[in-house]
Amino acid sequence: MAKTTRIFLRLSLYFLVALLCIVGSPVLAKVPGSINSSSQLPINSLTSLPVATDAASLLQQGKVLYSTENFAKAVEVLQQAVQIYKQQGDSLALAATLSNLSLAYQQLGAWNQAQQAITESLNLLKTQDKNQNLQLFAQSLDIQGRLQLAMGQSEAALATWQETEKIYKQANSQSGVVRSLINQAQAWRTQGFYPRAVKTLDRISQTLKSQPDSIEKTVSLRSLGDALLVLGDLKKSRRALEESLIIAQNLQSRADIGASLFSLGNNARRQHQKEQAIAYYEQTIAVSPSPLTKIQAQLNHLGLLIEDRQWAKVQTLLPPIESQLKQLPLSRASIYAHVNYSQSLAKVKSGVLQASSQSFYSGLSTKDSAKLLARAIEQSRSLGDKRAEAYALKSLGGLYEETRQWPEAQDLTRQGLALAQSSNAPEITYSLEWQLGRLLWAQKNINGAITAYDAAVDTLKSLRRDLVVNKDVVNQEVQFNFRDSVEPVYRQSVELLLQSQQGKPNEKILEKARERIEALQLAELDDFFREACLQDKKVTLDRVVDKDNSKAAILYPIILRDELQVIVKIPKQPLQNYTNKISQAEVEKLLVELRRNLVNPTATKIVQTQSQQVYNWLLKPIESQLQKSDVDTLVFVLDGPLRNLPMAALYDGKQYLVEKYAIALSVGLQLLDPKPLVKQQLRALTAGLTQPPPGFPKFAPLLAIKSEFEGISKAGVTTTSLLDGDFKKKNLESKIGAASFNIVHLATHGQFSSRLEDTFILDFDGQINVKDFDTLFRSQGKTVVELLVLSACQTATGDSRAALGLAGAAVRAGARSTIASLWQIDDQSTAMFVSAFYRELKSGKITKAEAVHRAQLKLLKHPNYRAPSFWSAYVLIGNWL
Repeated sequence: MAKTTRIFLRLSLYFLVALLCIVGSPVLAKVPGSINSSSQLPINSLTSLPVATDAASLLQQGKVLYSTENFAKAVEVLQQAVQIYKQQGDSLALAATLSNLSLAYQQLGAWNQAQQAITESLNLLKTQDKNQNLQLFAQSLDIQGRLQLAMGQSEAALATWQETEKIYKQANSQSGVVRSLINQAQAWRTQGFYPRAVKTLDRISQTLKSQPDSIEKTVSLRSLGDALLVLGDLKKSRRALEESLIIAQNLQSRADIGASLFSLGNNARRQHQKEQAIAYYEQTIAVSPSPLTKIQAQLNHLGLLIEDRQWAKVQTLLPPIESQLKQLPLSRASIYAHVNYSQSLAKVKSGVLQASSQSFYSGLSTKDSAKLLARAIEQSRSLGDKRAEAYALKSLGGLYEETRQWPEAQDLTRQGLALAQSSNAPEITYSLEWQLGRLLWAQKNINGAITAYDAAVDTLKSLRRDLVVNKDVVNQEVQFNFRDSVEPVYRQSVELLLQSQQGKPNEKILEKARERIEALQLAELDDFFREACLQDKKVTLDRVVDKDNSKAAILYPIILRDELQVIVKIPKQPLQNYTNKISQAEVEKLLVELRRNLVNPTATKIVQTQSQQVYNWLLKPIESQLQKSDVDTLVFVLDGPLRNLPMAALYDGKQYLVEKYAIALSVGLQLLDPKPLVKQQLRALTAGLTQPPPGFPKFAPLLAIKSEFEGISKAGVTTTSLLDGDFKKKNLESKIGAASFNIVHLATHGQFSSRLEDTFILDFDGQINVKDFDTLFRSQGKTVVELLVLSACQTATGDSRAALGLAGAAVRAGARSTIASLWQIDDQSTAMFVSAFYRELKSGKITKAEAVHRAQLKLLKHPNYRAPSFWSAYVLIGNWL
């Protein structure tokens, strides 16, 4: 009987460890704009086994407390069980209980206690016969891996979970192996290796596909969907999450149903499907047994309502959130929930004040937010969680910043910064450095503010360097709302630098300001692709201008809150700048209207009026200098919505800019080893579609493509063509790889968007996404395509930042120069432009920019194509030589 009782006791210990430590993607406290889902394998409800001792009863009680997320109480109960087993001298039971205690401590963020408990557990297990306790040893290692991951030791966690995989294989535990692989995928994700995590999770899903539904199956699919969401593959992410939900429903696992619904809500939110996202969040709240998952869904729902300024619905949602927040057991995740709610309250107060909704506003108090944050700070300290404390201090400092209590805000910010730096949390560190910069600036401490902003930019650059070192790394911590959380750091920094000149031009400051704007553009491209771009060997634009081409000037317009700054580089002259006192809102309003009018051939008069205003901002102050310097080419490094406009269409009151200058665009301050094409034999691979593929009805036929290709051949260019059914991605890639073409000319519809998933070109089979351009156009190894021409593309309608996709396409293809159209043009005029361009290019002794210039003039002088809508859409990006 005693032996039977002993076996039951050990079985109950074994199941408890299994229940507490089956972790696919541990709950990690992050700092996003919206709260992310975890893909945690939940604690299942199992039939209670016979209770053999008081300690076993305590263990069962600990399991129940843990499953209801009452982690602090679970710790108390498990500590009592530990003492009983120590008195009984039962090493195996003690080791299992210590492992569970460590897991509960981890949920509280009590890392030192968690480390002590798991170390003691593993030391006890090492004294036992491992072969007889393989499962228990592997599960305790699982818990150690989770702790290592939570403490930022992702490489150590990966190694631990690789060891557990081997042990589970030795124990013939297929489910254990799968859990270990899911954990390894989470370790890869935490390091930013999302592609590798996806590969691992995809392999798990394929392995489990033919097997019965299981918790591991639903969790692996959910984790896969979450990883794909970060990578931007939204369709595949949604499919994986929907499959995960179906399995969870088949298993009738409410915890997994809720988690999958929550992840689907995040996917819908990412796709700007707000109503669907809210529906998923509401279902999550109704189904999930987890108080934390419920509150996460409510906070994300609240965020969407705030974005849409639906104040009546916001007012309805606040009381239940406050009520549930008070009931959350203490943990790092609950602390973050409190902080995120306080931030939402601040946004609500600001938005309601602007809306003049006094009845609602009177019910909102800054003191309420301050109390929430003070409580979060106190809880963080009680847990010894420096990272959570830094996050809460940042938010409280930000609250004091809003009320203009500068000394208090500065003190809190410095406290938070010290903690974030000591906790190796760069995503919190940069935001505190930015906050400190704002506070010092507000107090007129310009030098101190510049130092703080420099530190914030350097921290952001360090995050980017991580992407560069590991090409398949994606840092989720900087995947916030880029426009709210990253872009303002750079823009405000530039504004501060230029302001520090105090009316006296300083070339060093101007150089630093334009380098910072370039850093912003690179960061924007990194955010677009979710990986580092532009790492090839480059040459600075200044060197090209001063040494290789003394007739080109470079202009850097910078849109700031209350002014439009322009930095100019004229050959053999120092940098200079001038200012237009006009708000960002006014600038962007005019640019959007001008862009809309440009595509209308009958709107020439209004286009001239509006484009003259932009001309006056950007060029009028240096008209005479450009003439005196004999400049014939203007290179623009454009900012924000200016990138949606063709500079060729700017009007000085008498002439368009294209009538005076050749024009080119550059993504940044450097070019890929610039070489002219004039001395090379022109060899072009041409590919095109006369009819769009099925499923793309909004794109019209391109019936003049054959005429376009004939014009290229008649210009004397050696061509190889892929037309209609032959124009497929695999054929294109094969041709580029088999021969050395210096020109690739694609006459096919395409779309540029600020969203990666919506930026593509069409081939016979469907679409080729811009993210595939690197492998497509770099198949020749080190040989670089000199010129890529996209003659029938367009920017996405209604997307003010759509030209970001064009810049992305140019960068991704790796071509030294790219010519593309900003909007869809009559294909007869396109054929005329293309023929003229290649004839000029083949004639020799002129730059690519000048060839484009002359081809545009040919259209402008044609009686049918005088309107800017026909000739101005073509832009040259990159090397203009």
